[in-house]
Amino acid sequence: MARTLSNMLPLGTEAPQFQLTDTISGEVVSLSDLKSARATVIMFICNHCPFVKHVDAGLVALANDYQSKGVTFIAISSNDIDNYPQDAPDLMKVEAERVGYNFPYFYDGTQEVAKAYDAACTPDFYIFDSELKCAYRGQLDDSRPGNGRPVTGADMRLALDDILTGQSVSAPQIPSMGCNIKWMS
Repeated sequence: MARTLSNMLPLGTEAPQFQLTDTISGEVVSLSDLKSARATVIMFICNHCPFVKHVDAGLVALANDYQSKGVTFIAISSNDIDNYPQDAPDLMKVEAERVGYNFPYFYDGTQEVAKAYDAACTPDFYIFDSELKCAYRGQLDDSRPGNGRPVTGADMRLALDDILTGQSVSAPQIPSMGCNIKWMS
């Protein structure tokens, strides 16, 4: 289990636009179709990563708590499926249904979206404000597989609460940690 840290996209960076196929609905959707007037969370995840599996229920709980407040959640997998077939789009749909993802789960087959966001690991988290400017990038919380700390989503919850009340993000912006994105050669 390789431990890779987020690259930490500079705050204020505008969210790179994309158009991808949602593996759950089969629809082609763009960021402009989904963006929220309040906050948009973009997560780079995948099916097989133990770091993602560790936080799956926490991601669903976070989305359940904040979607009703106008926050959009978007998950993207950019892994090389030739070498990691368990991350293929048809299996992404199965995993999303098994875990109960209540947000789109896109496949980035060219890896261009991951590169545009400077994503490095799974999970890698970004929160963009109403103008799609990066207001937070970092960890969900300080829980990791095997460290005994509960998955609470504390860091992202604090950041979202600040954004939703019009304040600057006061949450510490600590890099996320996970498996490296499986880049195509």
